[in-house]
Amino acid sequence: VIQYYFDAGNGLSAVVSLEEGSGEVGTIDSYVPHVVGGLKYTQGWGAITGVVSYDSNYEEVAGKVRLDVNATNELSLFLMAGYGTDDNLNDHTNNIDALGRGFYKQWGGNWALWGGGTYKFNEKTSFNLQASYDDWKDIGVAANVAYTVVPGLTVTAEVDWQRVGQGAIDNDSVWVAATKKDNVGGLLRFQRDF
Repeated sequence: VIQYYFDAGNGLSAVVSLEEGSGEVGTIDSYVPHVVGGLKYTQGWGAITGVVSYDSNYEEVAGKVRLDVNATNELSLFLMAGYGTDDNLNDHTNNIDALGRGFYKQWGGNWALWGGGTYKFNEKTSFNLQASYDDWKDIGVAANVAYTVVPGLTVTAEVDWQRVGQGAIDNDSVWVAATKKDNVGGLLRFQRDF
């Protein structure tokens, strides 16, 4: 990654990045890197962030815009929308068929929406909720409780639900490799920061 980051000191920041990518679909296949650019405006009420990317492998563009709002000291909310082109991501004549999902456009179809928030019960405990929906009619919901046992040690218990939409090409194109229409999962995470 070659990256330039600029902070104007007034809440406005920008980034430009040339990236190699990773994984079978994402790693660049020539001398042309992926290109990413982003802008962010942050104030006490929250932030507005926008990012756009060019996938040099598949010659596709994707972008996201996110609004973060600090509703109260305890409650923060976000909304995000993404749009991306995918003609070459669905082209089976490519060396590696991306099944409609690229390194930067990982949602199904052209567009996707996300929303959610965090509620802090106290300094140690918070509840997080996120929901998503995309062009392929995939729906995802994740909810977790994060608890800071001691400074630097956080335990998070999470439950996730996904409904595979109508537009998925096949099970290979479902990002969680789900084999059923409705899927439930969970995790218990122990995170130690030093």
